[in-house]
Amino acid sequence: MDVKKDILWRVYLCLIGMALFSIAILVKVFYIQNVQGNYWRSMADSLHTGYVALDAERGTIYSEEGRMLSTSIPYFDIRIDFAADGLRDKNGQVFKENLDSLSYRLSQIFTDRSKASWKQQLQEGYKSKDRYFLLKRDVPFNQYQELRNFPMFRLGKNKGGMIAESKSKRINPFKLLANRTIGLARENSQSVGLERTYNEYLKGVTGKRLMRRIAGGTYVPVDGYDIEPENGRDIVTTIDVNMQDIVETALMNMMVQNEAEHGTCILMEVKTGKIKAIANLGKQPDGNGYWEDMNYALQVAEPGSTFKLATVIAVLEDKYATMNSMVNMDGGRWQVGRRTVFDSEPHPGPQNVTIKHAFELSSNVGMAKLAYQFYNRQPNKFVAHLKKLRLDQFTGIDLIGEGRPVIKTTASKTWSATSLPWMAFGYEVLISPLQTCMLYNAVANNGKMMKPYLVNSIQEYGQVVKQFEPTVLMDSICSQSTLKQVQAMLEGVPVNGTAKKLRSQFYTFAAKTGTALVANGNRGYADKIYQSSFAGYFPANDPQYTCVVVIKNKPHALHFYGAGVAGPVFREVADKLYAIAVERQKPMQATMQLDTLLSLKNGKGSEWKQILGKLQLPISNAPANNSWVSARVADRKIAFEQVTQTKGAVPDVTGMGLKDALYLLENAGLRVVVKGAGKVKMQSLPGGTKIGNEQTIVIELS
Repeated sequence: MDVKKDILWRVYLCLIGMALFSIAILVKVFYIQNVQGNYWRSMADSLHTGYVALDAERGTIYSEEGRMLSTSIPYFDIRIDFAADGLRDKNGQVFKENLDSLSYRLSQIFTDRSKASWKQQLQEGYKSKDRYFLLKRDVPFNQYQELRNFPMFRLGKNKGGMIAESKSKRINPFKLLANRTIGLARENSQSVGLERTYNEYLKGVTGKRLMRRIAGGTYVPVDGYDIEPENGRDIVTTIDVNMQDIVETALMNMMVQNEAEHGTCILMEVKTGKIKAIANLGKQPDGNGYWEDMNYALQVAEPGSTFKLATVIAVLEDKYATMNSMVNMDGGRWQVGRRTVFDSEPHPGPQNVTIKHAFELSSNVGMAKLAYQFYNRQPNKFVAHLKKLRLDQFTGIDLIGEGRPVIKTTASKTWSATSLPWMAFGYEVLISPLQTCMLYNAVANNGKMMKPYLVNSIQEYGQVVKQFEPTVLMDSICSQSTLKQVQAMLEGVPVNGTAKKLRSQFYTFAAKTGTALVANGNRGYADKIYQSSFAGYFPANDPQYTCVVVIKNKPHALHFYGAGVAGPVFREVADKLYAIAVERQKPMQATMQLDTLLSLKNGKGSEWKQILGKLQLPISNAPANNSWVSARVADRKIAFEQVTQTKGAVPDVTGMGLKDALYLLENAGLRVVVKGAGKVKMQSLPGGTKIGNEQTIVIELS
């Protein structure tokens, strides 16, 4: 019996021991998981490392005169390592001593939260020992510089715990200006404009950063294990900001006035093919204004009467007629088979007119008769001329997304008995406004066709690594005899033709109007939507620029003729550019001179002197060559006031437009960050402040 009790006692003792041991294990498991869990998880996570990509700084896109059109601005995500050694020493004395002052400074720089709110958030982060606590996202560079000098943060990363993660945002300082042409830089393949075409140069080479995983599944950088990225190269475009502003403004004024759907205006330098300005405006879906939403200059459509230039080139080049040969306009109505060709308005008076005058009056009947008479039995011969003029090919401009032109042949499925006469006045063909511009520019350039282009050079740290030169596509689009005749016909349009109301007494220009009825999807032509066009060059005696304007009007628009809608845009651009850049034949009237100059306002003294020398205007005082001056009109004279700038000090640009502000600030050696649009209402560095090395200034516009 005693033996049995002894055995039972031993068994019970073992069971009690095993139970106590099990309880101890469970207590330890609970303690490790709930008390020491974060520590051991962080230890385990610390074994997980990996490389993440470091984006290179994207190159900047500049205008021809060196102004930024698109650039990358650094932004920072600010985090705090609350487990940093410096914040945990001496029972958190560093954190406690700096908490109030840091909360106060944060409430001053980030006004969306109070001091008490910041203090509470910091205390919660410190209590949780968060090693990757998010303080603020998207902090601009100027605020980041301030943060580095804040209490606690000024102690550095190891003692103060501040972690700054750099990233960049792409901005266009001029907002709307050439926005679609410059384009957007996106992470996927949806980029557009020059940002997409030259992406391989702009994006640079991606670097690498070693990251370590910590508690919570987040990653922190491991110092000393970075492979630095190679920054992208810069692009210098052919765009002139002043010309772009003139073109954009002129187009916008007409778009708003006529409530048009969309429009484009292209300005090309005759001798080189450089695109000096290109505006593309489309009405927003909500009806709230216009924006550069699509590159309408590259979209193909039926061009209408501006295409008649190609028709007369074909007829004259084949020597079937001269510009003085006669054609009967039949009162503006001519039947071909079951279809009827109409002129836009009846032509009273003599019906037998010269081909030149029929062209000046933009007679559809006249052009259709010429094509039918000379090419009805050999229509592909007419088509061959269109192909020789490269109207069936892409222009080759350095932009992705150019529409494919369509020039019918007798082999086309939609070719009919009326295709030839309708093609003669710009229907049943599809070409882009840029192709029209290229053709008219060739006529202006004495027959030499230039390839349109938008980039002058690619640069790296200010050094040219690739230069783009003008490219000749055709030495001559036609014989000199034909060329002289079509030049005379174009010059006759503003003298005796459809553009008479646009004629200028100060300079001559050569042009052609166009009005095309366009289809509206399944509704066909019932909505009476017209496309207004105007193509030409100026001055006619020494062409400097070719300008093409195409505007698609709203349904049943009251005004839709090319001369009345697109023509005024051309005239406004020509007036302003001629006043600035083209040698004058005779002085303008004083009232027109002053109106033109008022739009210029501020500028460099030497530039003003050059303008005044051409215009022969009365002035009150001559500006100094190298000074930046403000112009005003007083007593019908131009008076100048120098915009003073102390050397080594920040200029005061409050109240100035963006272009003037950028000129002064960048010349002073400052890096400029732009917010908003309009005129400068605030600058982060007050006027007169001493400028430091590579200092950045933020200007806010409204």
